[in-house]
Amino acid sequence: MRTTDCTRRRFLMGAAGAPLLASAAAETPNFVIILADDQGYGDLGCFGAKDLRTPNVDRMAAEGTRLTSFYAAPVCTPSRAALLTGCYAIRVGLAERVLFPYSNIGLNPDEITIAKVLKGRGYQTACIGKWHLGHHPQFLPSKHGFDYHFGTPYSNDMGSREYTQPKFLAPPLPLLRNGELIEQNPDQRYLTRRYTAEAISFMRANRSRPFFLYLAHNMPHRPIAASEEFQGKSGRALYGDAVEEIDWSTGEILRTLAELGIEGRTLVLYTSDNGPAGAAAQDSGSAGPLRGRKASTWEGGLRVPCIVRWPGKVSKARVSDEVVSTMDILPTFARLAGASLPAGRTIDGVDAWQVLASGEAGKSKTEAFFYYQNLRLQAVRSGRWKLHVERPDSKEKPPLLFDLDADIGETRNVALQHADVVKRLLALVEGARRELGDAATGSIGKGVRKAGSV
Repeated sequence: MRTTDCTRRRFLMGAAGAPLLASAAAETPNFVIILADDQGYGDLGCFGAKDLRTPNVDRMAAEGTRLTSFYAAPVCTPSRAALLTGCYAIRVGLAERVLFPYSNIGLNPDEITIAKVLKGRGYQTACIGKWHLGHHPQFLPSKHGFDYHFGTPYSNDMGSREYTQPKFLAPPLPLLRNGELIEQNPDQRYLTRRYTAEAISFMRANRSRPFFLYLAHNMPHRPIAASEEFQGKSGRALYGDAVEEIDWSTGEILRTLAELGIEGRTLVLYTSDNGPAGAAAQDSGSAGPLRGRKASTWEGGLRVPCIVRWPGKVSKARVSDEVVSTMDILPTFARLAGASLPAGRTIDGVDAWQVLASGEAGKSKTEAFFYYQNLRLQAVRSGRWKLHVERPDSKEKPPLLFDLDADIGETRNVALQHADVVKRLLALVEGARRELGDAATGSIGKGVRKAGSV
């Protein structure tokens, strides 16, 4: 009964008022964000992978712009908070670790998300896949501007697990549709396929009106799974199988856009929420030339692959090393949709359209990007320079300065040779401590907002 009602609702969303909206839709772009989970910088063919087949994302790169200095956050919840709000996760109260089934906080309903901004311009909005910004009713996607949601409220490894701090036995992994539990412990081999089908249904239903689709895959986060069609087919065990299935899914999204005749007015952005998890191994992700992995503030923890495609609008086969982050998506989409940014609140992201459109050097508006691990400010990047101010996971003593243009792997500390650069970046760090805080120094940020709480 629920499936029938949902299908009817999706049809009506696309059919009702379609003639009235057709002209507006022709002028207003659609937006699709495809977010992989724990996919590393080196896990796409167009980013150097030799043992993975990713022809669809590689085609996106050939037909669009590939961003090689694109940043997320080190772990799942902070990354999603930053993407949807355009703010550092610490600003919106969600920087510390990730949310668990026992957590009693979530993204504050007062926050303004991409979906809310676009809703104000008449967009239909859908979140399909992993949410991980609070599983209580007041934190779910419907409270944050999404008309439709299908997916899991948190990571796929959190179902039926016992947590010792605090002592807590999680329920079976829930699969939700618009806040209602429709299944427990779904077969994870088929999540990528089910999400793809839901995404295609949403796009078909809304072909005549502007839409925003946020497709957040559970894979290749552990426990990794892939359908029979992809199991054992890649060059990197089950991890590679899952990545190749996400690439297939991306191809289905692109094929549907072309079939519907709307690819010329649809911007598609592909990225990952953070770097690869666990120790480097054949069945895990690759950070490519980058140092570090998920949960760290070395480049491998939060520099992620990103490709943007919009035929006729985004330059083909461009590569840009300009600094761009997930926080820039909200102001960029707002600009393209003709929407106003939220009034009366600070947004950390900047409009990155000039970078996406041309890929040319010197177009980034980002003066500084700050690397937070939980509530601790550990590094800052400004242009080619990255300065580490706290490094408890290394024998190297800060300040550590790296020239990322010449040393992407962060192997040569040049702080002594560039004292002037160190001084300038330390001033940026002090400004961030005043505005956002830093648990490492006991600094309380004056611009921090509270997470929602139960």
